[in-house]
Amino acid sequence: MQSSSLLRYDNPVLVSRNDEKKTPKSKKFTAGKSEGGADILSGEKNTAKTSSDQKQTDEILTSILPPLQWEVDGGLWVQKVSSQPATRSDVIQATTLLDQRLRERQARETGICPVRRELYQQAFDELIRQVTIECAERGLLLLRVRDEINMTLSAYQTLYQSSVAFGMRKALQAEQGKHEMLEKIDNLNDEKLNLERQVADLKAKCEAIERRELERRGQDEKKHTDEIQFLKRSVQQLKQQLEMIIAPKK
Repeated sequence: MQSSSLLRYDNPVLVSRNDEKKTPKSKKFTAGKSEGGADILSGEKNTAKTSSDQKQTDEILTSILPPLQWEVDGGLWVQKVSSQPATRSDVIQATTLLDQRLRERQARETGICPVRRELYQQAFDELIRQVTIECAERGLLLLRVRDEINMTLSAYQTLYQSSVAFGMRKALQAEQGKHEMLEKIDNLNDEKLNLERQVADLKAKCEAIERRELERRGQDEKKHTDEIQFLKRSVQQLKQQLEMIIAPKK
């Protein structure tokens, strides 16, 4: 029994699932006769017309707001929406009950809230019930509005779920790309260190070669200077000897 729903229901009815065969006596009907036959027939026509309208309204209500069904102890229970018109006090009470349920279930006032949506859905169904009883056409129009709203909400929900899934995929791809980029950075840093070590080794080799070349150049210059000095002394000695040979004897 949906006592907690904002939609007004009739009392539940137990429907037996056992197909019990009824005796002919249980199907008998008694017909009464009256002397005022014309008045009775007129009253029956009016009653039949009212009953037909009520039946049509009940059928529309059943098609718009299907009855609830559940099983308890092997019995099938059915609970239909109420076909009683709503008074002004009923509407005020429904509004107060809606506010009370929103507070009790701690529904959020803004943003997406499934609890708030469920309660307002029940309130909207109750409005459809009340309007359908007064005018079936307005009730059917409200049903179209409700279905359109639900379809739009479902589309937005699907779009939201798709965007969340897309965002998760992009986040995973970005995280995977981040790991790859970090690994690439580590590899580049290692390569940089290796190149720096190679540059340091080459600089050390260049400096050693330059030192050896300077030493060799110094030795070559000293050797060359010594040779020049030796040659100069040799030339001076030869010059003196030559002067002594060619000088006139006294």
